[in-house]
Amino acid sequence: MFVPEPVTVRVPAKVNVYLGVGPRESNGYHGLATVFQSISVYDEVSVTASDEFTIVGEGKWAERIPTDATNLAWKAAHMVAKAYELPANVCVTINKSIPVAAGLAGGSADGAATLVACNAYWGGALPHEALVEMAVELGSDVPFMLSGGCALGVNRGDILSPVMTRGIFHWVLATFNEGLGTPEIYARLDEMRPASFDEAPSVPTELLAALAQGNAEALGQHVFNDLQAPAIASRPVLGRILEFGESPATLGGLVSGSGPTVAFLVESESAAIDFSIALLGSGLVDGAIHAHGPVHGARVIPS
Repeated sequence: MFVPEPVTVRVPAKVNVYLGVGPRESNGYHGLATVFQSISVYDEVSVTASDEFTIVGEGKWAERIPTDATNLAWKAAHMVAKAYELPANVCVTINKSIPVAAGLAGGSADGAATLVACNAYWGGALPHEALVEMAVELGSDVPFMLSGGCALGVNRGDILSPVMTRGIFHWVLATFNEGLGTPEIYARLDEMRPASFDEAPSVPTELLAALAQGNAEALGQHVFNDLQAPAIASRPVLGRILEFGESPATLGGLVSGSGPTVAFLVESESAAIDFSIALLGSGLVDGAIHAHGPVHGARVIPS
């Protein structure tokens, strides 16, 4: 019996350089206007032959990787197997460097990587458009993790338009060992807003212009996140970290997604290294990662 060769896909994390959140709708979701940027913090997802479907975790965050159907990688693998009319007899190994429940879309990244890896493993017959449809079904961040780069997301963040960027943007991520739950942060946002809130979100043209010009200083003045206030209310240390980052060493900072990661924009790689050291010395964070973006989305690594 023919056994396909193993496939490994590398997939990046993301930051939301802008995240506007509309009112809660009758279906329970919120309309979004967000700008994603993929950054150079990566998970690697490998697919190999197995007698039955399994998920194996490796890397720094291995113990926090769910190995059941709550993992988007599980759902992704079974969706692709169904499309090929095959049993999902594979082992999905997730080597995780993206912090878990951190506002960096690590779970969505693994779902996207599994779609790409399983498609390649079973012959690559599914077109990109089919993978995008599966990604939309998996979750609102998953379609962006397929493409990466920089994109404007509306609706639930799943309807994407490319955003023109120039140059490289350097980030420092203040990270925590304990995550925050996205549904809880959205619920807290609703509690903090007046019942009459009905403002539709939109992305400022100044922010899009800063990205197109490669102007990190201007971008730092316009980064924004509606979920930042409820994230700080849930974990007050985030406010202290943002205050710590109000220095000439940074160009701007915000909570990434639903948190708790705080992302600081800096002017260069050397500035990122220096500020990472300062963050670790502050005693306010569990970790500090320097990264750059935009980078490509989920891609097969040549064996």
